[in-house]
Amino acid sequence: MILTVTPNPSLDRTYEVPSLERGEVIRATGERMDPGGKGVNVSRAVAAAGRRTVAVLPLGGAPGALVAELLDAQGIEVAPVPVAGATRSNIALAEDNGVLTKINAPGPELSAAEQELLLDTVRAQSRDADWIACCGSLPRGLTPAWYADVVTRAHAGGARIALDTSGRALLEALRARPDVVKPNAEELAEAVARPLATVGDALKAAEEVRAMGAGAVLASLGADGQLLVSDDGAWFGSARVAAVRSNVGAGDASLAGFLIAGGIGPRALASAVAHGAAAVRLPGSVMPGPADLDPTAVTVTADLPLDRELTEPVP
Repeated sequence: MILTVTPNPSLDRTYEVPSLERGEVIRATGERMDPGGKGVNVSRAVAAAGRRTVAVLPLGGAPGALVAELLDAQGIEVAPVPVAGATRSNIALAEDNGVLTKINAPGPELSAAEQELLLDTVRAQSRDADWIACCGSLPRGLTPAWYADVVTRAHAGGARIALDTSGRALLEALRARPDVVKPNAEELAEAVARPLATVGDALKAAEEVRAMGAGAVLASLGADGQLLVSDDGAWFGSARVAAVRSNVGAGDASLAGFLIAGGIGPRALASAVAHGAAAVRLPGSVMPGPADLDPTAVTVTADLPLDRELTEPVP
């Protein structure tokens, strides 16, 4: 079982539009409403693969009730933490050329009692978990050290932790030594406080993040592929994608694919790349299932293309 923890979930509305023009009336060509949040997306991808998952998340108000209803319809077990504030609602505008504009609401502020209940729920649900995936931003009320506390408590209970967050929350959590962290290129550059221009730059940054405390680093490098660095070595994975429809949740699908395949080594990296590539071919934040995957399009190598310039370098 893969347990996910999403401290700041959302109700996501995605509109497909021909193009985005400020100040104009834009008629959507398609729309979706999905339960959102990075950990929620991981659970959705795990469930789509036919694996058991439990999603721990604070929920409040009508949007929170709808998130729980949508997750239940997808066969995902929900361990809700009732909160007084309403769950946030986010909007994404996906243009025909692949450009995505997102408007993310801040979300409710959690009281001290709600914060403790959230930790208690994670502890209670983690007993049967193979992995715990802690994902996303922290809501108002939680300090940057909150994820570090979760990692410490999870390790005390014998669970493995995969962490997908950024900024101070990531740096604080590294001190607690999470088993895997999954930054994108921008988050990786932020962690080491310098730009990334090549795959080699990303490798050096990932090695530094490991030195800060991460057991392994699974770095998403956008269209260029993904990088896995661990005690066992370093591998680079990429996949052919003919056309990108939406990149919403692609990184979350990648993390799910990585954990589904065991969370260790090149086989897990190949699964991560396949899931991420499948996700960008789907509308909105739809998570891929087995029928959407194309393992033959994936290449994983230990011969890293260190001099390859990133398609989207981080200044």
